[in-house]
Amino acid sequence: MADQARTAEKSSSPSPAQIAGDASGTGSRLPPRGVPVFTGINRIGLWSLYIKEVRRFLKVQTQTIWAPAVTTLLFLVIFTVALGREGREVLGVPFATFVAPGLIVMGMMQNAFANSSFSLLAGKIQGTIIDLLMPPLSEGELMTGIVAAAITRAVMVGGAVALAMAFYPGVSLAVEHLWAVVWFGLMGATMLALMGLLTSIWAEKFDHNAAISNFIVAPLSLLSGTFYVISNLAPAFQMISRANPFFYVISGFRYGFLGESDIGNTDMAVSQAALGLLVFNLVLALVVYRVLKSGWKLKD
Repeated sequence: MADQARTAEKSSSPSPAQIAGDASGTGSRLPPRGVPVFTGINRIGLWSLYIKEVRRFLKVQTQTIWAPAVTTLLFLVIFTVALGREGREVLGVPFATFVAPGLIVMGMMQNAFANSSFSLLAGKIQGTIIDLLMPPLSEGELMTGIVAAAITRAVMVGGAVALAMAFYPGVSLAVEHLWAVVWFGLMGATMLALMGLLTSIWAEKFDHNAAISNFIVAPLSLLSGTFYVISNLAPAFQMISRANPFFYVISGFRYGFLGESDIGNTDMAVSQAALGLLVFNLVLALVVYRVLKSGWKLKD
């Protein structure tokens, strides 16, 4: 009886050939190699990644949400005191009202970049990048989760900055075109979130990240018409400003509040800028996706 039981147990156990056949896709125990177990979108994994990223910056919200609001408010105080004396007006409104929308969206963009540029870079430096690469998330889902969290932080920072500016004397945040405020705000945050994610893939240390932030993001945002209209510039510098995508984000966002913009003299010009930013972000998202797909500087 014991010999018969051992014989039955041995015959019921899979042979090495069967296991190899299952792993290669000829059996039914395991899916073929390279075929994902999840079909469609891994909603639970995507939501988990998004919540993880949001909770990460909310744990230090004094630094990630409220500190940028205070810094941006100081910009408003300094520039209105220095340049807004004697009732100066720009685009038919007081200087403080003109500057406020640009500062709001500038703070949103810079913090979107800061958030998305941290996740993968910190993982590479701390050796925890495997925690993001091992879960059953596609490259598109990984990109979406990180970018969505960065946009969430940008919206929170924008709300905090707007709340602070609402109490500043001489600033009016009355909205003329709500669609422009929402669209250009989201397009600007998405653009910088994608740039930040691409930077975190390329960077190998925090100095690399800081170099992109200080020498590319900050100059492009500060020299994009935040504190002036580009019609005051020489023709050559006007052309340079119009080649800067930050200019269209800030001017379009300002158009939502003031109903005036230096993009163009018609609503059609603003609509074309809105469409152009969408196309630019789609191209940028495709580039980031292809880089993630290749595993460059992540799986080497």
